[in-house]
Amino acid sequence: MTLFGKSAFAGLLALGATLALPALAQDALRVGQTFLVDNLDPTAGSAGWALTSHGVGGQLWSVDAAGRLVPELAQSANRTGDLSWTITLAEGRRFSDGSPVTAAALKAGFENTFAKNAPAAATGGKLSFEAPDDRTLLVTTERPVAMLPALFAEWPLIAYGFDGAGQPLFTGPYKVTGFTADATLDLAANPYHPAGADRSDITLRKFGDAQTMALALQSGELDLAFGLPVEGLSAIRANPDLTVKSFQVGYQYFGFLNTESPTLSDPKLRQAIDLALGRPELIEAIGNGVPATGAFAPYFPFAGKVERVSDRYLAGDLLDKAGWTAGSDGKRTKDGVPLRLRLVTYSSRPDLVTMLPVVAAQLNRLGIASETRVVENPGDAAAEGDFDIFLWAQHTAPNGDPAFFFNSMLVSGAALNHARYKSPAFDAIIAKFSETADPETRNQIALEAQDQLFEDVPVTFLIAPEWRVGLSTRLKDYEPWGSDYYVIRPEMGEIR
Repeated sequence: MTLFGKSAFAGLLALGATLALPALAQDALRVGQTFLVDNLDPTAGSAGWALTSHGVGGQLWSVDAAGRLVPELAQSANRTGDLSWTITLAEGRRFSDGSPVTAAALKAGFENTFAKNAPAAATGGKLSFEAPDDRTLLVTTERPVAMLPALFAEWPLIAYGFDGAGQPLFTGPYKVTGFTADATLDLAANPYHPAGADRSDITLRKFGDAQTMALALQSGELDLAFGLPVEGLSAIRANPDLTVKSFQVGYQYFGFLNTESPTLSDPKLRQAIDLALGRPELIEAIGNGVPATGAFAPYFPFAGKVERVSDRYLAGDLLDKAGWTAGSDGKRTKDGVPLRLRLVTYSSRPDLVTMLPVVAAQLNRLGIASETRVVENPGDAAAEGDFDIFLWAQHTAPNGDPAFFFNSMLVSGAALNHARYKSPAFDAIIAKFSETADPETRNQIALEAQDQLFEDVPVTFLIAPEWRVGLSTRLKDYEPWGSDYYVIRPEMGEIR
């Protein structure tokens, strides 16, 4: 869609109303988020996801608004052997500097990614590439892969090449014109993208918390606030120049349970914690979502069918059987040692920050003491392992397929296995994904895998959330989809 318009913003602030100046189509659109890419190097941490979310990066395959896997820079993929595939690239695509997207250019980018980013190898192991001509990319996987297009839609596998100075070149609808780490990202329309150049510039601004971002929307500083908190929604909805839209997302809110923690190495204790956490109370605290049924949002065909059960009394019985008994003060101890857990989450997910003290209170009712901590860099904190429960938000099927989440975050030795979970039985279930591309069979494998997780509890699945965006009149027709994987899209820019 193409959006036009001028508007005035009326902000409803605690100190009164502030009138914003009219917005012209040629002015940059202003987008607020609580997350921003840390590094323009596409191999750095989760930069591949962030650059795609910001409209800078593209992929060989991506997911559309209906959740379907669709070709983007690729045209087709054909399996030529147990480990070998031939990808034919789409015609006429160019990088943001105007140079053609060739197989050789993409080969260089993918080889760089597999050399530096461990999650890229989650599904197929380390891939090797050949480029016999401009539009043909030969791919050899380390492990059998039944659905190569789904692999190339995984978030680490952003498609890019290099310029003469060795800097990455991307293919998304926007190009970077300015970047201040941890603060702002300035974008201009990529003139070589099929969407064309006649679209507004965009400035992305990172906020330290969602409440501050909501106030910025109310005061006319933003055209899009992504991820509004429940606090202050009534004031935003009362403003005739602002619109709030809610949408179901593919993310799940869950807790990694550190199976290498001396306390949580006991599966009975992990099962007790899973039962102790009341999903309805957590949902009430954040003002959105439904109880999780397992690892996936309920609209996926491979999602669990039954809400996770909360039962404080059964949880107490399991704790008793594990030797953690309650004293006269209600506090649980074992051999004179109090049961105390370290609870951690991170600031860029406001809902998790809200949930953290509620989780602590629920555990306290069962006699479990806790200490809480909010960190800035979740990847580093999780890797250090100084936690018992780490509240986490993850899109568990970003490519419309269940295998990547299990392969990247839960199989033994996976790069993002923050639970330190090791289960030969679970690994054997996940290995079945490499044997079939049949959707129904893959759905059944995913359900079997979730049953194993329910038994072992390296993760406690909590909420399937619903998110909210706030919009000025300039972006009143913006429709959020794809969780936070496709926030900046070509159709949101106004014609100059």
